[in-house]
Amino acid sequence: MKCISGLCTLNVGGRRFSCSVELMKRLPLSRLSRLHRCVSESELLELCDDYDRDRNEFFFDRHAEAFSFILLYAQHGTLRLLPHMCELSFYNEMLYWGLESADLQPCCQRRLDDRMSDCFVHFFPEEELRGPQEPRSCWLERVRRTLEEPTSSLVAQVLASVSMLFVVISMVMLCASTLPDWKTAENLDQHRIIEAVCIGWFTVECLVRFLVSRDKCEFVRRPLNIIDLLAIMPYYVSVTMTTLTGENSQLQRAGVTLRVLRIMRIFWVIKLARHFLGLQTLGLTLRRCYREMMMLLIFICVAMAIFSALAQLLEHGLDLEAGNQDYASIPAACWWVIISMTTVGYGDMYPVTVAGRVLGGVCVVSGIVLLALPITFIYHSFIQCYHELKVRSARCTPSLSAEFIH
Repeated sequence: MKCISGLCTLNVGGRRFSCSVELMKRLPLSRLSRLHRCVSESELLELCDDYDRDRNEFFFDRHAEAFSFILLYAQHGTLRLLPHMCELSFYNEMLYWGLESADLQPCCQRRLDDRMSDCFVHFFPEEELRGPQEPRSCWLERVRRTLEEPTSSLVAQVLASVSMLFVVISMVMLCASTLPDWKTAENLDQHRIIEAVCIGWFTVECLVRFLVSRDKCEFVRRPLNIIDLLAIMPYYVSVTMTTLTGENSQLQRAGVTLRVLRIMRIFWVIKLARHFLGLQTLGLTLRRCYREMMMLLIFICVAMAIFSALAQLLEHGLDLEAGNQDYASIPAACWWVIISMTTVGYGDMYPVTVAGRVLGGVCVVSGIVLLALPITFIYHSFIQCYHELKVRSARCTPSLSAEFIH
């Protein structure tokens, strides 16, 4: 049986609002909707500050004027920021009653975004409160934080530095192994030893992190862990194939596979994203700006289709015998369009007719404009992601003095 019936009163900050049960059902406010579904007073008190059964009155210690604006939105469908009230405070009231920033009018939404960007304020989900843990669980949690969060302790910083050192050594050895003077028997043996040591470190690090992780399935799905796997597995596959087929195997396909697997060790450099805030910011920005990136790609593809067809027609299509053979087909002209729009200009192919050169100038200017359009959105997202990750990093970084005390 429902706890609420008939006409009720919402007392918000000392101001009373009369509200029927039917209206509460229709209101797009999650807190009031949950209030209507309560079946006991204990459930009611989890959603409001106090309840008077005799008068059927609910008390909320919130901003009364802000709630009046929110109630108008619930009744009429238009929500604007409260004049002379801080945008962030009003947004907190919206979150309390179950609204999001998307419910605001576009002009007010831009005001809120600008305010949050200026103050570098980001709303994080509250951490779950955990009860007392067993000693073994505490030990596993401390090991997990040491390996997963490089700024969590002094030991974590040391391990992160050692891991970065192994990454740098691996990259140097990979680059040096392609030098002609390096391919001697002695150097190759040294390279194999150093490579085996680095892979051993990465393997042990990855296995320990997997064993102490809370959710094994979530661990496997994380992008950085997938990169670790892509960086480690080619070594063991190449060693296995070398053992089975031999270094000088006549199986050409196996030889090509070995070279491909060895060059995949370049993924090791992405492991630095675990320790550098800048690379984490880049990855998070690409993840959040995939719509802008897709828009940029569509812009380029549309312009490429138009300019490549026109370039093929002006340079080759009007005179098939004496025309510029570099533009013999539209796919060939696409290469010229992409290097012109990005202002690279290798010079391997270029228009020779007057009309083609005019088209080339238009193509270059169009490329500059089209590439610049989404850059503003990506830039603001990069700044926001950087400060968000910086705040999160600062929240889990203890002082070094506390670390020495413990």
